[in-house]
Amino acid sequence: MGKGINGDDTHGHVDDICRFVNDDTVVIAQERNPADENYKTLNENRERLQNVTIQNRNRLNVIKLPMPSPIYHKGQRLPASYANFYISNSVVLVPTSNDTNDNIALGILSELFNDRTIVGIDCGDLIWGLGAIHCLTKEQLL
Repeated sequence: MGKGINGDDTHGHVDDICRFVNDDTVVIAQERNPADENYKTLNENRERLQNVTIQNRNRLNVIKLPMPSPIYHKGQRLPASYANFYISNSVVLVPTSNDTNDNIALGILSELFNDRTIVGIDCGDLIWGLGAIHCLTKEQLL
């Protein structure tokens, strides 16, 4: 991957831009507004993955996940992203921010994780700390 989203103090942790959801599928953060400062970077990241092949020589399945509207605190853009979700054995916890794209992102993830319950959690306070749910956890698959 290339650069991360604006406001990310780690300069591009992948958990804000792209996540595996199974062996051959990733979700990738996409900004639809060409005037947004993340638009170019996120499109470049998607282009990097377009022709990636995996072990079975099939192409990687790349699913677009919308970005929430920009969130600012004291003039600084915060790294809000639906990709910063946490996967447990029975649920997927997804950061939300009372945004119009919350339900779209939750719907996409519910189709991809049809064996788990998708739970949106308002992460306004966590995003002020420049992270969200995945940043606070270290999952272990059993």
